[in-house]
Amino acid sequence: MRLALSLLLIALPLTAAKKPTTAQLQAQVKHLTEERDDLKQRLAAAEDLQQAVTSAKKARDLARSEADGARKEAEQLRAALKENQGGSDAILKELKEAKQSAEMAKAESERLRAQNESLQSKAHPVLSEGDLVPLSEEIQPARPINLNRATPRLKSSGIFKARPKGTVVVQVLISEKGDVLSTRLLQGLPGDANDARVTEEACVEAAKHLVFDPATSKDGKTKFKVWQGVGFYLD
Repeated sequence: MRLALSLLLIALPLTAAKKPTTAQLQAQVKHLTEERDDLKQRLAAAEDLQQAVTSAKKARDLARSEADGARKEAEQLRAALKENQGGSDAILKELKEAKQSAEMAKAESERLRAQNESLQSKAHPVLSEGDLVPLSEEIQPARPINLNRATPRLKSSGIFKARPKGTVVVQVLISEKGDVLSTRLLQGLPGDANDARVTEEACVEAAKHLVFDPATSKDGKTKFKVWQGVGFYLD
């Protein structure tokens, strides 16, 4: 009787267990799928977090390195400023002196420029008709037109003495009309003989009777007054 009861008690749970239905199996599959997807999302999130942590560490290390570099540069700058602090006044003084020198040089340059313009103006003045001008490349000299007729009257102090020989140069002031306004001896005869002096005076006198085509500008439009030499060749 006891054996039969035990068998009955053991058999009862086996007969009580039932197979799950399709709906139950689908619900379990859905639940497991959701758990799997949730685990995948958590794993992905964990990987992203790990990458973020790694990036943060790299950024931290880079920031520390840059901070160390900046600190070293700041220390070097402080050292340089401390070293140059004593020479700053000298640098400012040199800068001020250089500025003053530059201003003086500029003023001197302006003065020289003005002086140069003044000299150029004097060297190349605006000439008018009848102005007394020196002979130059810009001036066409006066040309004597009766030189062969204005000959000096030469005399000798003795019957058997020869007349002096040589070249006498007389400087004449020629007007813008071609007339001789003034004369002066520029080159006389050598020696102290009285005949030489008389001959020179004769040449100066002859020069007074010369007639010229007046000196003009290069284009021939403006006539000028000039001092010009005239040579008398005595043979």
